[in-house]
Order: sequence, then C-alpha cells, then structure tokens
Amino acid sequence: MHIADLTAPEQRVLGCLIEKRFTTPDQYPLTLNALRLACNQSTNRDPVVDYDEHTVREAADRLTQYGVARMVSGHSSRAIKYRHLAEEGLGLRGEQLAVLCVLLLRGPQTPGELKQRTERMSALPSLAAVDEVLRTLIDRDFVRRAGRHPGQKEDRFEQLLGGDDGAGPPAPPAAGHPQGPAAADSDGLQERVGALEQRVARLEAELRALID
Repeated sequence: MHIADLTAPEQRVLGCLIEKRFTTPDQYPLTLNALRLACNQSTNRDPVVDYDEHTVREAADRLTQYGVARMVSGHSSRAIKYRHLAEEGLGLRGEQLAVLCVLLLRGPQTPGELKQRTERMSALPSLAAVDEVLRTLIDRDFVRRAGRHPGQKEDRFEQLLGGDDGAGPPAPPAAGHPQGPAAADSDGLQERVGALEQRVARLEAELRALID
C-alpha cells in the first residue's frame, strides 16, 4: 500500500479507530456496529456521511491488510472487533496521531483549530507545540500546508493519506438546519452531542455483550 492510497471510507474508519482509542478506551476495540456509528456521527465530522455496514466492514478489512488495523475477539463476546495499529504501521506517537486523526475526520484545519480539537485526545499546550507536530508530520509526508480559507488569518493543513475518491454522497442536512457559514456549529454543543452519541454507543455495546 502506498501511504496516499487510502479511500475516503478507509480514512474515516482509521480516524474513528484512533479517536475512540483516545476518547472511549473502555469501549475499545470497536464492534462493527460501533465503528459504523462512529463513522456516521453528525458531530466532529466533515463531511458527514452515511456509510452502511458493508462499506465500513470492507474499509476496516482493507486497513487490516495494510497493517494499520487488526481484528480482535472480545473476551466476553463472539463479536469481531477492530483496533488500530497506527503507532506501529505509521510510526507515530500520541500527539502526532491526535493531530492526524482530526485531519482525517474533519478535513483541513488551522493550527488553532487543531489545538482545540485535539484536547480530548492529547492536549497540546501551545500553538508552538502544534506547529512542532505539524512540522514532523510534514517531514514524514503525512501532512501538507493547504493555504487559507477566505477571512482566515492562519494557513490550514491537510492530511495526505488519500484523496476524496470513494467518499460517496454526504448525508443530507437535517430539516431546518441550513448549510453555510451562518449555520456554523457551536463547538460546545458539538461536544455535548458527541458525548451523548458515545454514551449511546457504549450502552449498545454493553447490551450486545449481554445478549451474546
């Protein structure tokens, strides 16, 4: 596998496996259903997608072939679960994985956005620390400078693990929620909704373990 060959579903699955290892370690590794729910979250994702189980399974299985994920069996369940091997497969440590994870899940970001959005995974103490991580990722050909959005003062950075091919259509916006700058999400609201989604996924996993 060439490092730039991951499809959009593979990028999303890898990003979710990295994120959930940081944020919900008690629910990790992830069952296929929990991984699908993570991929299709409406918060902390750009674009929002609606991948079916087949798409997520194929992407996860290919990541295992590439050496950046692994299938495992739970101690109390027969369900197959997935975990990432990005530390070994990509040779990255915690804060580097956290930055790459945000870029995989949310697209190009400024250093300020990366500092804020990696806090739940690996808090970076300053913008200088973010810049140091970005320099390392750029030197390793995982990230490149992408330029600024109109009205932004900071350059954005984007990941280089793959392009947009195979992304499929994004999920349609919910009724009454227009798109565009005026509809920008509140980060606080996003975090609260994301926490609720993670709690629902945890409860589903616990119920499934009891049934199995």
